[in-house]
Amino acid sequence: MTYRIFGSELSPYSVKVRSYFRFKDLPHEWIPRSPAVQAEFQKYAKLPLVPLVVTPEGEGIQDSTPIIERFEAAQPSLAPEDPALAFISALLEEYGDEWANKWMFHYRWRYQPDVWSTAERIARQMTEGQGALAVAQARAAVAKRMTARIGFVGSNPTTEPTIEGSFKGALALVEEHLQARPYMLGGRPAVADFGLWGQLYELATDPTPGAVMRASAPKVTAWVHRMLTPKNEGPFEAWPALAPTLMPLLKEEVAGLFLPWSTANTAAIAAGQKSFEMTLGGTAWSQEPQRYHARSLAEIRRKYTAAKDAPGLDAILRESGCLSYLSA
Repeated sequence: MTYRIFGSELSPYSVKVRSYFRFKDLPHEWIPRSPAVQAEFQKYAKLPLVPLVVTPEGEGIQDSTPIIERFEAAQPSLAPEDPALAFISALLEEYGDEWANKWMFHYRWRYQPDVWSTAERIARQMTEGQGALAVAQARAAVAKRMTARIGFVGSNPTTEPTIEGSFKGALALVEEHLQARPYMLGGRPAVADFGLWGQLYELATDPTPGAVMRASAPKVTAWVHRMLTPKNEGPFEAWPALAPTLMPLLKEEVAGLFLPWSTANTAAIAAGQKSFEMTLGGTAWSQEPQRYHARSLAEIRRKYTAAKDAPGLDAILRESGCLSYLSA
């Protein structure tokens, strides 16, 4: 009873799902998406995106969070028993998937060493040993296409300082948090780990942000390696033990940047705007709205509504500054 994961080593959401399957010890085959498997991929995929999980029964499942939720519904292990902490974990997963992706995409396609490193790896996957000329042509095409798309995640000269400042600030906060524990919520991984890790794994493999991580965040770098094959090393911690170093991440990053941006993005879509401007973290921000993120915000708000009566949750969210964005 083996699952198949169609993915890419260069996709944060693909490696996120693969890490989860390894943690759950689910039998699976990792299939890099390439022209050789495109027909099989299209047979099961509803969208042209990885990851795609194909079940032994022949069902195709896409989108990393629903994939994990599907398996957790049958065999839960990632959610703490405390429902307040379980929601905080889901919120951090959302932050990783939706905001930290900006760090990854920005660094990958903004700086030349990163552009060519990534384009080379994608080209080799696309051409499958067709020869040096085919790789070179594919590399140039990938670099041209992807650098032109950098604005899709909001990366531009106006937003660059905010994106890079957020990456470095979050890196310092997570580094401090991981001084006392192997995973974000204690001795075992939670969805918070998988959501953040997918992006930070990709950043670690790219030249520019990878050098920043190795120089300034050894605990985060060790965690990135640990999450390749995550294990249960102990129980989840209670909120009072986590709060001294996790609350700053919620305040500065989730409430300070991610949720205000996501709320403004959703409002711009509702108003039919082609672009929106705001002040984010004290600096200017402007970009075209991202439609998927409006659905994503609606989903985390739905999860909050389901969990809002959990003892202590509103107090945590109020102190962090997150509550007003989630209860809107």
